[in-house]
Amino acid sequence: MFQKIIQLSIKNKVTIGMLTLVLIIWGTWSLSQLPFDSTPDITNNQVQVITQAPSLGAQEVEQFITTPVEMALANIPRVEERRSISSSGLSVITLVFDDDADVYWARQQVSQQLKEAEEVIPQGKATIGMAPVTTGLGEIFHYTIRAKKGYEDKYSLSDLRTIQDWIVRKQLSGTPGVAEVSGWGGYVKQYEVAVDADRLNAVGLTVTEVYDALEAGNENTGGSYIEKNSNQYFIRGLGLVSTLEDIERIPVKTVNGTPILIRDIAKVQYGYATRYGAVTRNGEGEVVAGISLMLKGENFQQVIKNVKERIAQIQKSLPEGVVIEPFIDRTQLVDRVTGTITRNLIEGGLIVVFILVLFLGNYRAGLVVASVIPLAMLFAFGMMRLFGVSGNLMSLGAIDFGLIVDGAVIIVEAVCHHIGISRDKYHGLRLTQEQMDKEIYHSASKIRKSAAFGEIIIMTVYLPLLTLAGIEGKMFRPMALTIFFAILGAFILSLTYVPMASALFLSKESVHKTNLSDRLINKLQSWYKPIITKSLQHSKVLIASMVLLFGISLFAFTRLGGEFIPNLEEGDFAAEISMAQGTSLSQMVKTCTQAEKILKSKFPEVKQVVTRIGSSEIPTDPMPIERADMLIALYPKAEWTSAKTKDELMEKMEEALGEIPGMEAELTQPIQMRNNELITGIKQDVAIKIYGNDLDALQASAKRVASLIKRVDGVSDPFVEKVQGLPQIQVKYNRDQLAKYGIPIRTANKVLETAFAGSRSGYVFEGDKRFDLVVRMDKDLRNDIKAIESLYLPLPDGGTIPFQQVAQITLTDAPAQVTHEDGQRRIFVGFNVRGRDIQTTVDEIQKILDKELKLPAGYYYTYGGQFQNLQEATNRLMLAVPLALLVILGLLYATLKNIRETLFVFSAIPLSAIGGVWALCLRGMPFSISAGVGFIALFGVAVLNGIVLIGQFNTFEKEGVTDVKKRVIDGCMLRLRPVIMTALVASLGFMPMALSTGDGAEVQRPLATVVIGGLVTATILTLVVLPSIYKTFTKKKETNV
Repeated sequence: MFQKIIQLSIKNKVTIGMLTLVLIIWGTWSLSQLPFDSTPDITNNQVQVITQAPSLGAQEVEQFITTPVEMALANIPRVEERRSISSSGLSVITLVFDDDADVYWARQQVSQQLKEAEEVIPQGKATIGMAPVTTGLGEIFHYTIRAKKGYEDKYSLSDLRTIQDWIVRKQLSGTPGVAEVSGWGGYVKQYEVAVDADRLNAVGLTVTEVYDALEAGNENTGGSYIEKNSNQYFIRGLGLVSTLEDIERIPVKTVNGTPILIRDIAKVQYGYATRYGAVTRNGEGEVVAGISLMLKGENFQQVIKNVKERIAQIQKSLPEGVVIEPFIDRTQLVDRVTGTITRNLIEGGLIVVFILVLFLGNYRAGLVVASVIPLAMLFAFGMMRLFGVSGNLMSLGAIDFGLIVDGAVIIVEAVCHHIGISRDKYHGLRLTQEQMDKEIYHSASKIRKSAAFGEIIIMTVYLPLLTLAGIEGKMFRPMALTIFFAILGAFILSLTYVPMASALFLSKESVHKTNLSDRLINKLQSWYKPIITKSLQHSKVLIASMVLLFGISLFAFTRLGGEFIPNLEEGDFAAEISMAQGTSLSQMVKTCTQAEKILKSKFPEVKQVVTRIGSSEIPTDPMPIERADMLIALYPKAEWTSAKTKDELMEKMEEALGEIPGMEAELTQPIQMRNNELITGIKQDVAIKIYGNDLDALQASAKRVASLIKRVDGVSDPFVEKVQGLPQIQVKYNRDQLAKYGIPIRTANKVLETAFAGSRSGYVFEGDKRFDLVVRMDKDLRNDIKAIESLYLPLPDGGTIPFQQVAQITLTDAPAQVTHEDGQRRIFVGFNVRGRDIQTTVDEIQKILDKELKLPAGYYYTYGGQFQNLQEATNRLMLAVPLALLVILGLLYATLKNIRETLFVFSAIPLSAIGGVWALCLRGMPFSISAGVGFIALFGVAVLNGIVLIGQFNTFEKEGVTDVKKRVIDGCMLRLRPVIMTALVASLGFMPMALSTGDGAEVQRPLATVVIGGLVTATILTLVVLPSIYKTFTKKKETNV
């Protein structure tokens, strides 16, 4: 079949030329349409249900909202994990669906069940909704809105927040590819009716009556229309308030014929909504921030382009003196990573072309082979576009042009060799096109089979990677597919384009002059011949020493330690900041501003610092007020002076921030932190999760675990999830007293809620802007416990009574948040691992906990965080690697049709593994999933040379060479050029990747290191050990002949 395709290609050169042109156009168009990002989006498939209930505490949220909603969602199909957080005023439930579930189908299922749940939730207490359809990489554009220098006094934080909500957000929403625009910080403007308790009591009114009066005095109506002559007149009743004066003039009640207006009992003013978060910047105080969230599955580059164009347009419509400034723009990271990939690919490509020209000794042959690289890549881009694989560090970062050109190298080398030895046939004359076609056909068909099987082996070795699921599946499947597509392209091209191009472009001269390449090979052969002769005399000793070396390497491998995936250096830092439970928002703003000043003054690397405190209005990350995420934008690494490496700079920053009393800071990176949290619900690398019912018992167990693991080497300060200890003012009603006065608890609660949290009694419109009209106590009274005691309750007969007569008011500690996993309460102890790999750290912790930890009956613990991912991934690799080896074995047997020879070639795999393991050891790298993938790739390439050598030995055998030793030596000498060339091309093609220090190189480095180390040993050993194995195990057969 291969012969027929080659023959057709040589005959129909114009057709093949046209098809090549079509491939170029298709590939180029696909590349322009291909979505690019820094890394694959590894967030699992999730739907978040967010319920806001400002008047409920953590325990009420758990009882009234989280538990009933979880019960309603419990039977949705295809849910793999269900977790929730109930904190004061907020419930966030996260459902993780399997990766194949369509996210819109999943949302529809959740939406249907929420209708049932809404009936169980207390009416009017909560608003329930779903988080936008976005992912961990969805936060693509963070910006701040601030007043320019000289305009600071003109705009308050409330004005800036109004600009964010009603100008910026309104115009940004609806940008193609944007799921949501979320605002953070500043003050959300409200029209506030601040009730004066004394004046209210003096006229015998209650807060409830004020609320009802405002509702009744603020509405419009439409009254049909009147026809007069030929005209139609619509009737409208205009009663909406539009200014503070309008609100002041609303009547509440008439006493002795005198109306009591709102202004008589309250101050009408601009107020703001209760704040659960703030944003500070560069140590200069508070600003207003916004985040654009990208819709899941969109093309990042297209969306960010749309957002930036829209932002430029919005900037023109902003009031004078107000600017929008981006502070984290993911384009820069993507550009840096794309730059790293492009540089590595171009350098790798140039190295490959150089080696080809050097070893083929013929620049035309070198260029024919090299032209396969761009064509195979264009084919891969086209296929990536078809299969929806995006371009990123993982999909494009592991492409090695050496692997792509392997098949073409073998064919072109065979053609050059064949023409070189046919000089006697043509008596030094120039070949005609017909003779050239024949020569190409003969030499290409002869070698094509072993080249084809080599390429098929490399392609199929990557297929077991498609069995990887979960996060490592999302990371490495795009890579396996891209390499598969590129090699498939090269395979098709080497059957069609390469024979056609060779026939047209290779030199038709039959006289071959000795060139640099021949001299180089002759030199190598003169060194190689004594080595191979010597090794054949001591073949058994050589084989035994190889087995011993392999055993030592296996032992070294078990000592490597393990990590999940090396972290990508994002070029920016994030600090997780926490203070004591119950810290006020104003204290957090003060402390974070101080921290920003320290970073800005001590570290010239810091471009700007923005801190997000507490929760935004879309709380996909439900942080309490005492916690903050500080995002630190840095200048490029080349300009750093305080430290050389990321870890060193992080340590110095942590040390500097440690000076602030009462504040804890742990540094990580923005996307890494967001991914950790979204995937596992925990921001740290490893978490020990304890399950049980009683919050106090859980807290005690968690503290015990933290004290036990603190001593373990490599463990950063363990973080215990704060579930207790939130300071709370509790109003405990005396039911007998309430019954005596005939006051229902609902009435008392309504008065309490309206007075402090405020109750919305309607809206005030300013053009197209809409603001809440809220009734609450005056601000001065709201910050005083005595205000609760002197708050008056209405009596059924028209009188009033102070709260302190019917309730006891106390200060106590209450639950801060309650976390569930699959419906069960849990707490976690989280920690990051520094200076040690995760696997050995957890093994040591496990021993300590087995010995010293006693949990209450019915309580148990599991591990979570990155460690959980590492375990799952390692288990899947344990399946993928043996599967890859079986595939190689099967294909080798299909090629060689001889079990003994199949095993000969297969011996290249343990030989290459030796090099891979030692390369990791020498560079001090732990075994990671990247390195595991490197081994799979290595095994595919390692057997290629074995096939070429054994194929040559068999050819000699068929030609009647009976002396095994002669067969081996001649075969090795003859195939030395292609063997060295394939190995050099494949390993040096990875060299830029292994040595790269650019952004994104961390993930590629272990993979490239394994392949290079393995190929170096595999090639040396293939050329020395394989002949010995062949001689040792083939001798007996020869003596029997």
